[in-house]
Amino acid sequence: MPRTRFAPDRGLTSRMLLTMFFIGLLYVVFVGALLVFLKGAWLIIVIIAGGLFVAQFWFSDRIAAFSMGAREVSAQDYPELHGTVDRLCALADMQKPKVAVAQSDIPNAFATGRNEKNAVVCVTTGLLRRLEPEELEGVLAHELSHVAHRDVMVMTIAGFLGVLTGVLTRVGLQAGLFGGFSSRDNRDGDNTGMMLLVVIAVSAVAYTISFLLTRLLSRYRELSADRSAALLTGRPSALASALTKVSGQMASIPTEDLRRAQPFNAFYFAPAVSARAAASQMLSTHPSLQQRLDQLGRISAELGRP
Repeated sequence: MPRTRFAPDRGLTSRMLLTMFFIGLLYVVFVGALLVFLKGAWLIIVIIAGGLFVAQFWFSDRIAAFSMGAREVSAQDYPELHGTVDRLCALADMQKPKVAVAQSDIPNAFATGRNEKNAVVCVTTGLLRRLEPEELEGVLAHELSHVAHRDVMVMTIAGFLGVLTGVLTRVGLQAGLFGGFSSRDNRDGDNTGMMLLVVIAVSAVAYTISFLLTRLLSRYRELSADRSAALLTGRPSALASALTKVSGQMASIPTEDLRRAQPFNAFYFAPAVSARAAASQMLSTHPSLQQRLDQLGRISAELGRP
């Protein structure tokens, strides 16, 4: 459980542990299957699998921040932004993360990092321009909740398997085709096609399971962060207003810009899709806007304030 004043969420903790267990099991099974069916490539597969996993764990925060255009900013450059983060960190009794800004008109925010020491909280210039101070506070509290609960790290590692399956499959097939397979006689060569189909099938299954696990965890963690942020700030209505405003503004963003941002939707405060598209996505990274607003409405009623 997080050692902060953010409301603990045992449901989130259990889901993260379960997701990491199945992702780890899936990772072992996937690599094992490649080793069995691509015997000639076992050394290459082990080296690349281990190297990519270590690189992803240690450098995921920098890779994600760079990919989304985040640039660390000082308190002199953005005093109000830093001031809000300072107040929230003091309120939550947590270490202050790095603060970054991305030059993008898409109104959004995200957090990344494997722990509090390496965490980065980033907002876009489009978000800063559109939100009122109390709305921005709610969004930043939401992102800090992700850092405090450590679900950012789990999502990063869980999502990595999808990338790994593609890379290892390509490497394994190339090594098998140009190495182990080519040295076999004609009878063994007759089985090459079947082996390739098995490898492709194993990769597809691994990717599908990883995709479903990360989507299920992602939707729950967004609701958890909304709840924790609302309880910490005591102003669920401000977060609800920010959600409504950000989701509505997506319709004014060019489709090309939204499409470029969509690969990072699992990290964003709100998905970079139009309201109509978000409502139609059964496997979205986020719960629907109505679900999030309904939860915030219930919290408002519990707190006895608007």
